[in-house]
Amino acid sequence: MGSLLLQQIPLALGIIMSPLAIVAVVAVLFSERARINSIAYLVGWFLGIIVSLAVSFAILTALEVHQRTHPPLWVPILHLILGTVLLGGAWFVYTRSHRRMQAMAAATGPGDIVAAAPQLPKMLQSVEHFSPGRCGVLGFALFILNPIDMSCAIAAAMNFRLSSAAPSAEWASAVVFALVSASSVAVPVALLLIKKEKATEPLQRIRTWIATNTHLLNVGLLILISAMQISKGIQGL
Repeated sequence: MGSLLLQQIPLALGIIMSPLAIVAVVAVLFSERARINSIAYLVGWFLGIIVSLAVSFAILTALEVHQRTHPPLWVPILHLILGTVLLGGAWFVYTRSHRRMQAMAAATGPGDIVAAAPQLPKMLQSVEHFSPGRCGVLGFALFILNPIDMSCAIAAAMNFRLSSAAPSAEWASAVVFALVSASSVAVPVALLLIKKEKATEPLQRIRTWIATNTHLLNVGLLILISAMQISKGIQGL
């Protein structure tokens, strides 16, 4: 189980440093009902990870993809597709996200935060008035509709399915992977719940640090994950 989890570290980091998730959770944290809305958003985001892993794993299981027999040709092709998507994501982050994340760091409210990230759904323009239910749906949708995050989840599911570990170890590893991947949303939410009104200043510092320091790290990580997927694809052909 330990070695299986180690393989997932780059993929988990790819989800953790998702700019889309960071922008959205910051907007929710500065909304009117920040505490309950942030919890709902976190639950939705976590469910998005779990559902993506479970559905991907179920499909791979139904197609009888496993390590004991030679995987069909579409498996390495899928690795190549995932690698290409992640490489495109790295280019997108490099060329566009840096400017927007800097604008987000200077924002003073949810409206300014959303304006700094026009790639978010238009419904997020009114996030400060969202109900907890809508925040939960937002968290879920932002994960499953993000090709970079979904590619990381699918790649992780493939690693679990192609491993020689026992089914119980695979599922336990998947739960740990999901918990770790959700930490970038869980940590700010926990900070708000623990410190309450005193959390505003630390959250502002966290937001500024993320906006100014994760840009190149995220690009480098996506390139690394992309190279790993492309390498697996080439080896399987």
